[in-house]
Amino acid sequence: MRIETYLIDDDSLSIYLTEQLLRAEGFSNLICTFVSATKALQQLVQNKEKTVPQVVFLDLNMPVMNGWQFLEALEPYTDELQGRCQIYILTSSLALSDMEKAKQYELVAGLIHKPIDSEEIKAIQARLQEQQG
Repeated sequence: MRIETYLIDDDSLSIYLTEQLLRAEGFSNLICTFVSATKALQQLVQNKEKTVPQVVFLDLNMPVMNGWQFLEALEPYTDELQGRCQIYILTSSLALSDMEKAKQYELVAGLIHKPIDSEEIKAIQARLQEQQG
């Protein structure tokens, strides 16, 4: 599948493992990785007129700009991105408050407990194919 994907995580090992799994599962061969949410935000906003990632995997706990701040910064662009970009939060936390907070953002399609596995990737693929249907 040619699903343009952003992978945003400050942990380079986590990025490597997730990227390898996404490729192995045939999820995407168009993966942009970012260790900085700020840089990912700049690129996404800069390119929003032309092309945006269909899927963003976003870590919550990062320095400088965390995942929640990234989502807040995207709020003004929600209408433009709706239906074109889905965000999946990657977290090692099982806090109920995170699940509740994630529901406040229209672009968030789900919250995934790290590390992501093959079943979750296949479920996301199926959802995307259904929407493109």
